[in-house]
Amino acid sequence: MLTIFGRSSTSPGSCDNISRRGFLQVGGAAMGGLALPQILEMEALAGVGSSHKAIINIYLPGGPSHLDMWDLKPNAPSEIRGEFSPTSTNVPGMQFCELFPRLAQNADKFAIIRSLSDSDGGHDCYQCMTGRKKRDRGPNGGWPSAGGWVSRLAGPANEAVPPNVALMYQTGNRTWGEPASAGFLGAMHNPFNMVGRKAREKSDNMVLQGITLERLQDRDRLRGALDQFRRDTDVAASMKSVDAYTSQALGILTDSKLGDALDLSKEDPKVVARYGTSDVKFQRDGAPKMVENFCIARRLVEAGARYVALNYSRWDWHGGDGMNYPRSRQEFPLLDKALSALLMDLHERGLDKDVSVVMWGEFGRTPKINVRNSRDHWPRANAAIVAGGGMQTGQVIGETNRFGEEPDRRPVKFQEVFATLYHNMGLDAHRDRIFDGSGTPRYPVDSGVEPIRELI
Repeated sequence: MLTIFGRSSTSPGSCDNISRRGFLQVGGAAMGGLALPQILEMEALAGVGSSHKAIINIYLPGGPSHLDMWDLKPNAPSEIRGEFSPTSTNVPGMQFCELFPRLAQNADKFAIIRSLSDSDGGHDCYQCMTGRKKRDRGPNGGWPSAGGWVSRLAGPANEAVPPNVALMYQTGNRTWGEPASAGFLGAMHNPFNMVGRKAREKSDNMVLQGITLERLQDRDRLRGALDQFRRDTDVAASMKSVDAYTSQALGILTDSKLGDALDLSKEDPKVVARYGTSDVKFQRDGAPKMVENFCIARRLVEAGARYVALNYSRWDWHGGDGMNYPRSRQEFPLLDKALSALLMDLHERGLDKDVSVVMWGEFGRTPKINVRNSRDHWPRANAAIVAGGGMQTGQVIGETNRFGEEPDRRPVKFQEVFATLYHNMGLDAHRDRIFDGSGTPRYPVDSGVEPIRELI
C-alpha cells in the first residue's frame, strides 16, 4: 500500500510533526511514469483521453459459491443443487439465484462468466488483482497488479486524483486485504489505498498534520499546512530534484476532487439509498459490508481515477456460525442491491461504455454439500460478473458440467478477463510493453492470451 503523508516526527524541519521526507513520499509515488506528451499521444491513439476509460474491480474475499449464485444446477441431486431455485431474468434463457431479483431485472447490463478454469486455490486476492498465480515465476520486484499496469500505461486522467485507487480494508486474513503492488513498475504506480482497519475511518496513511479525508473540505486549514510546507521547501535547495513530483502531490492535496469523491453527503440521497445500508462491522477475518463503497467507487472514477479495487464482506462459509445457506440469505440481497445500483448508475450517467466492472472471488465452491450444509473450497470451477466497458452484455460465457465440477464448454482464464479489461481501456496487452530491471520486455498478459471474443 502506498504511504501518502508519512509518519509523525518531532525533528527540526518537520511540518507540524510530519517530516519533510515522509511528506515527499507522495511526491515520488502518487503520480508519474510517462511524460505528459507521451500520455497525450497514447490516449489520442487509444481513444482514452476524451472518454476517460476506467475499471472497477470488486473482490469478494473467501470464494463465493458459483453454484448458489450464478451457476445453479436445479436438475442435480439434492446434495449438489442446494436450497435455492433459479429465477428468470430480462434476458431470455439467462437464469441465476432467486435471491438476486434486482440483478434479474438488469441482466442485460452484465455478462456471467461461468467457466473460470484456472483458480490458483490460495485464500487470497492476488489472482483477482494481477491475473497471475502466486507461484508463477515473475520479474524482480514481482508482477504488477492490474491497477499498476493501468497507472503506468494510461497515466492520470486528472492530476488531482491518482490513477490507481483502492478501497481495500486491512482484513484479519491479511491476504484478503492487499490490493497488490505495482511490482517491477515501481512504487509510483502502487495503489493509493483510501481505507484502513476501521470501516468508518480512512487509512492512517491518509493523514496530513491531523487532517483526515473527512476534513479535507476545511480548505483554510489544509492550505495553511501546505503554505508552511512550501516555506520550508523554499529554503532547502536539495528539494529541487523532486519539484515535478512534488507539484503533482500538491495538486492532489490542494484540489477538492479526491475529498469530494469520498464525501457521500455531496451525492443525491436518493441515489445513495439505492445502494442499501452498510454494515460497518468486519466479517470475522474479512472485510465489512460497505455497500456505500460501490457508490464511492463510481464517484472516484467520475473524479478521475482510472482503476478502483475494493473488497466486500467475507464469503468463506464452511459451517458453524458461517453455514452457507443462512449466510447466503443475509449476503445475497445486500449484494443484489449494491451491484444493481452501481450498474444502473453507470448507465444513467452514460458511463457504461467507458467504465468496466468485474466482480469475483479467488475460487468457487465444492459441488457436493458437506455435512455442515456448506460448501468447501473448489478451484476447478469459478464464476465472475463483468459489465460496462462497451462489452456485449446480457449473455452467459461458458458452462460447467451437469454437477458444476469443472468447465464443460469455453473455459476462461483470469488473464483473459484482464486482457478484456485492458482492451476496454484502449490498451494493447501485447503491444504495450515495459522493460523490467533486467532489460526484459514485460506485457500485461502472457503471449497468446486474448480478450474474450464474445464480449468485445
